[in-house]
Amino acid sequence: MVGVPIVSHVLPGLALIRELAARGHRVTYAIDPLMADRIESAGAELVHCTSTLPVADNDWPADPVAAASLFLDDAVRALPQLRAVYDDDPADLYLYDIGAYAARALAEAQGRPLLQLSPTFVGWDGYEEEVASQLRKSPGADAYRERFARWLEECGATTTDVDAFSGPPARALALIPRAMQPHADRVDTGRVTFVGPCSGTRADTDGWTRPAAAEHVLLVSLGSAYTRRPAFYRQCVAAFGDMPGWHVVLQIGAYTDPGELGPVPPDVEVRPWVPQRAILEQADAFVTHAGMGGCGEGLLAGVPMIAVPQGAEQFMNADRLVELGVARRVDTADATAETLRAALDDLLADPERVQRSAQLQSAARTEGGIPRAVGIVEDMLAGGSGRGTPAPLTHGR
Repeated sequence: MVGVPIVSHVLPGLALIRELAARGHRVTYAIDPLMADRIESAGAELVHCTSTLPVADNDWPADPVAAASLFLDDAVRALPQLRAVYDDDPADLYLYDIGAYAARALAEAQGRPLLQLSPTFVGWDGYEEEVASQLRKSPGADAYRERFARWLEECGATTTDVDAFSGPPARALALIPRAMQPHADRVDTGRVTFVGPCSGTRADTDGWTRPAAAEHVLLVSLGSAYTRRPAFYRQCVAAFGDMPGWHVVLQIGAYTDPGELGPVPPDVEVRPWVPQRAILEQADAFVTHAGMGGCGEGLLAGVPMIAVPQGAEQFMNADRLVELGVARRVDTADATAETLRAALDDLLADPERVQRSAQLQSAARTEGGIPRAVGIVEDMLAGGSGRGTPAPLTHGR
C-alpha cells in the first residue's frame, strides 16, 4: 500500500490492511512516518516515504491548482524513495491512495498490477466535461499540466497523458456507500467497485463506553483537518449542553485548548480525538463536517446528521445527505446555538427520517465492506481481474 499522510485518507482503508495482514499476507505500507503508529498497529510493515504535504500544520491552499501542485510535488519526491525499496523487491500487487501518483508510476514501470483505494467519490461518465474541464481553465492550470506531463515522460510510467494518468484507473475500490456517489448510474462498474465503508472489526467498534445514565448520545466531530473551531464548539456546548437525558461527546482536535470553550456542563465530554466508529454505533445523532468518512460511518450507523461543511467536497456531501433525507445542513456562519438545536429537534421529530436511515444503513451494509474488498484483492493477487466473489471474513492466518 502506498498512501498519503492525511488521516481521512488513511483511516478508510486501514481495516482492509489489517485484515490482509491477519490473513498472512506480507503487507508493506509506504507513507510518511507521521502515520507510523496507525500503520504498525494494523500489522503492516512501515516503509518510510517522507512527504512534503502540509499535514503537520494543516496549511492547505484554497486554490485547487495550488493544492493539486502539492500532490504532484509529493509524487516527485516520493518516487525515488519507493524505487529504493521496491525496485529490488517489487510487490505482487500495489494498492494506492488517489493522491499517491508515485505508486501508479512505479507499478507501471515495473509492469505490476495495481488497485486504487478511493476514500471519496470517483469520476463518472461526463466528469471530464462537467468538472475537470472547468478546473483546467483555472489560473496556473496550464503550467501545472506541463510540469505533470514532463514528469510522466521521465518517471517510467507507461501512461504519459496527464488526463489518463490522473483520471479513472483500470481498477478501483470506492470505500464509500454508493448512495454518496454523485451520478452513481454513470460510474463504470467494470472499473470501480463500491464496497462501502471498510470497518466492522472489534478494533473499529471498541474503545468507548456509553455512560450508564445516558438515554441519548450526540457526537460532535469536525474530523481531522478542520478542528481549530473554538467558536463553533462554544455554540455546540450552548446548544446541546444540559439537554435532559443526553450525553454529548465533543471532539475538538489537537489545536483547540479546552479552556477556550468556557464553562462546560458535566454531560459534555470533551476530547481531542475520539474512536468515532465506536461512538456512532451507540449514538443517536451526529454533528459532522460531512467529510466522506464521517458521512459513510454515519450512514452505516443509521444516525441522523447535522452537516456543517468546512471545505473541499464537504459542501457537496452535505447537500447529498440532505437529499437522502437523513440530515440537515447548517453552514458555519449560521451555526448558532439556536440553529443547531433547531436542526436537531427537527431531525428527531421527522418520522420519515427513521425509515430512510434504516434503508440506507441496510444498503451500506450489503455493499460488502471488508469481505468483498479482501476478495477482490486476493483475486488480483491470484492473477484474476479483481471481480471475483468476496472472501469470507476471518481473523486467523
